[in-house]
Amino acid sequence: MTEPRRLNRPDQPGLAYHRREGAGPGVMFLGGFKSDMSGTKATALQDWADRTERAYLRFDYSAHGASNGAWEDATISQWREDALAMLDLETDGPQILVGSSMGGWMALLLALARPEKVKALVLVAPAADFTEALIWEQLPFHIRQQIEDEGQWLRPNPYGAPYPITKTLIEDGRNWSVLDAPIPFEGPVRILHGWHDRDVPWSHGLRVLEQLTSKDVRYELSKAGDHGMSAPEDLAALFRMIEDVSV
Repeated sequence: MTEPRRLNRPDQPGLAYHRREGAGPGVMFLGGFKSDMSGTKATALQDWADRTERAYLRFDYSAHGASNGAWEDATISQWREDALAMLDLETDGPQILVGSSMGGWMALLLALARPEKVKALVLVAPAADFTEALIWEQLPFHIRQQIEDEGQWLRPNPYGAPYPITKTLIEDGRNWSVLDAPIPFEGPVRILHGWHDRDVPWSHGLRVLEQLTSKDVRYELSKAGDHGMSAPEDLAALFRMIEDVSV
């Protein structure tokens, strides 16, 4: 596997990415919380882009994957800035933003910040506002109190070692809420969600649909799907959605 390139700026030190030149509209993949660009969806999209000769960009946020950064310092603001830097500096022309889980929130934030650069959104289990709606609001009182008093809580991780949820992450996330008001994006949007998603309930995806102002929004629920949405049939649905909004 080829080594990633690195974007070196004072505010984004050592962001790792892979960029494929090709036909437009380009596709930019935005990964999830604690995920990286070597995951199944990101690499399946790389293979799809190679087959279809499409422009494609995937990257790791700060403190994720091959990128630099300390997890304890990470915030939604920083990850948004990482994604904006990639969109501004490493893509040409309007992009189709494919956002998975937290990446769905990032995709919405990019569409609000750079509407002229975003042709369409394809969102997989979009975890908009997840720091508040899916973490903070779900925590029992004693853990909230621990975060308030100690500045962090080690969250159990079924995929590996526990990791800190910091007070800074929670408080910063409130600055980027999108579900408490209409989301002014008029381009096409496709949402793909799994019935068995235990991390981001499928009803959360409907909240995103409800707030989008675009009239060209379609929501597809996979009865067999989970949060990963990485089974062959799920990936096929993802490719179909991208092709649908490419015209």
